[in-house]
Amino acid sequence: MEITFYFLIAAALLIIIFAKMALVIIPQSETKIIERLGRYHATLKPGINLIIPFIDKAKNIVVLRHGRYVYSNNIDLREQVYDFPRQNVITRDNVQTEINALLYFQIMDPFKAAYEITNLPNAIEKLTQTTLRNIIGELELDETLTSRDTINTKLRVVLDDATDKWGVKVNRVELQDITPPATVLNAMEKQMQAERNKRAQILTSEGEKAAEILASEGEKTAMINRAEAAKQQAILEAEGEAQARIRKAEAEAIAIGKITEAVGKSTNPANYLLAQKYIQMLEELAQGDKTKTVYLPYEATNLMGSIGGIKDLFKSE
Repeated sequence: MEITFYFLIAAALLIIIFAKMALVIIPQSETKIIERLGRYHATLKPGINLIIPFIDKAKNIVVLRHGRYVYSNNIDLREQVYDFPRQNVITRDNVQTEINALLYFQIMDPFKAAYEITNLPNAIEKLTQTTLRNIIGELELDETLTSRDTINTKLRVVLDDATDKWGVKVNRVELQDITPPATVLNAMEKQMQAERNKRAQILTSEGEKAAEILASEGEKTAMINRAEAAKQQAILEAEGEAQARIRKAEAEAIAIGKITEAVGKSTNPANYLLAQKYIQMLEELAQGDKTKTVYLPYEATNLMGSIGGIKDLFKSE
């Protein structure tokens, strides 16, 4: 009885161990490659799977965990990111630059990832490094610093095409840092400062030029306005003088007409006007310096005669 009891216990334990080994539970987004007697048998799906213990065995592949390559029989089907260490690359203009890249990829075919490459993470890393060197080698430093999107796109296309036979899909590549040497950085800073100073001088000269242009245009406008004002003033003065002369001539014509009516046709009105001018002149001479000797022209005697005739005419009236 005791032997039978121990036999049943041992059999139960073996059944439990056998069942535990036969039942394989796969988490979501993971899988395992099962080999039966050394040959590929199946790719397990998430959930409960049955295998034959000691005959079926999960294949180990190399994975990257915490920056180290380790063997594991669990294949993660989620998107993974590899942060590759800094590497030195040389641009087309022979400038050595340090570049750090991030690679986002996903295992799409576990069979190819397990059987087409021995060390998938290391292969992807080396391929990324060599491809990056080739792409940067075709660009100058300035193009490298300003063309990150172009470099990312080219790198992703090359890697995606090369890793397709490994069952891997490269979704995105990002360049984190591009660090030129310190001497190049100093030269770039000096160049940027020189460019800023150049732009500042150009803006200053353009401002001074615009100010001078505005000042000259303002002076030109002022001169034109002054000339127009002087012209209008001259025109108005000329018109005023002409109007004054016309008024004066009209007044003299009216005066001559009145004199003619007063003296009649027997006496010339011109003699009367001349006599008035002489009388006015003699009054001015009489009011001036009395020590001077005044000489009257001979023709003045005739004028006096005319004045006498005018006097007699007024008396007769």
